[in-house]
Amino acid sequence: MLTFVILALLILLLLSGLPIFAGLGLTAITIIVFAEGSISSVADTVFAKLDNGLLTAIPMFAFMAHVMIRSKVVDDLYDAANALVGHFKGGLGVATVLACTIFAAISGSSVATALTIGSSAIPQMKRFGYRDSDTYGVIAAGGTLGILIPPSGPLILYAIVSETSIGALFIAGLIPGVLMASLFAAYCIGQAYFRKNIRDTDWIGWAECARAMKKSIWSLLMPPVVLGGIYFGIFTASEAAAIGCIYALLVGAVVYRNFGFSDLADTAYETVRTTAMLFMILAGAAMFGHAVTIIRLPFELMESVIALGLTPMAFILVVMLVIFILGMFLETIAIILITTPIVLPALVQFDVNLIWYGILLMINLELALITPPVGMNLFVIKGIARAPLSEVIQGALPYVVMMIIGLVVVLLFEPLALWLPQIAGFGI
Repeated sequence: MLTFVILALLILLLLSGLPIFAGLGLTAITIIVFAEGSISSVADTVFAKLDNGLLTAIPMFAFMAHVMIRSKVVDDLYDAANALVGHFKGGLGVATVLACTIFAAISGSSVATALTIGSSAIPQMKRFGYRDSDTYGVIAAGGTLGILIPPSGPLILYAIVSETSIGALFIAGLIPGVLMASLFAAYCIGQAYFRKNIRDTDWIGWAECARAMKKSIWSLLMPPVVLGGIYFGIFTASEAAAIGCIYALLVGAVVYRNFGFSDLADTAYETVRTTAMLFMILAGAAMFGHAVTIIRLPFELMESVIALGLTPMAFILVVMLVIFILGMFLETIAIILITTPIVLPALVQFDVNLIWYGILLMINLELALITPPVGMNLFVIKGIARAPLSEVIQGALPYVVMMIIGLVVVLLFEPLALWLPQIAGFGI
């Protein structure tokens, strides 16, 4: 009962429009005051959580993403994807998914992916006969891949809260990410056969295709540079973020030559804003985790679950259902920071692999981005296309089904998430 009261209080605060960090902090302080009579433990708790070297990866990956976005690499990226597969049946939809997949691996942000790719893809897809709802749906869904495909901000946050390896999580997200992208691409191809008004782009020839690939090569090399170093043990996740920043600056300033000192100042400002927001949320989450531990909420929840006689799989199914429902109302970061401290002891008790659970969580959070009423990507597409929200939701619904299928597949076949980290030597 106490669990539901605390969650209800927190959700009400967040739905009132209060910032996430304030909602987490106020809920935590209320619990701590009632439990301890003072808030003297809060400062030490927040400092202990933020005094973590892994956190340096967050501002660096944010800076890398802002540099690549400001350098406008997406135009060449989308042109290359379209040149490769645009002439096939449904190829323009597949090209959009492909561009979203690659840009997600560059930016690490689902909203940035939907916004940036959408600006280029929406006019093009409409020009070749795609229905408005179909166009909005594929971009909204393709944008969600930023959560799963590394480098991913939510993956870093989950790693910090659960004290798991960022590198292992990054590698673990690759195969499920490709699986989700493949499902989206297959749907685009199947859809094209039933939409008679969809036209294919003309095949431009191998020479033009090679030219388009050459123009986009610098953006295509970004994911292998960042992830390859982690995979082969050349550098850690934090060092990979620093390498990514240097690479992004070189591409923008030397190759594209459209990134100057004024852009550097603006990018640094945006990075500081993003990082400050995330760190404040982490501070609120640390307080919340400390508060629920004081009142033994995670342990009581674990005991209740064990008393129900649930198997580990049944427990995960229940947790996934709860997170799916929360995703209709809360942002992804809030869900990670609210649920992880509560379910973590039970996951450890059931001997559930935390890397595998993290990937399941990310797929579920992808769903949160395109499920109404508070799906962020739905509002992003609505904004850039000036379209009715109902039309955007209609286009996204088939992808909700495919994400659920993808979630079930990874749930049933654990090696899809764990095989790569194991052969990379992470010892999970």
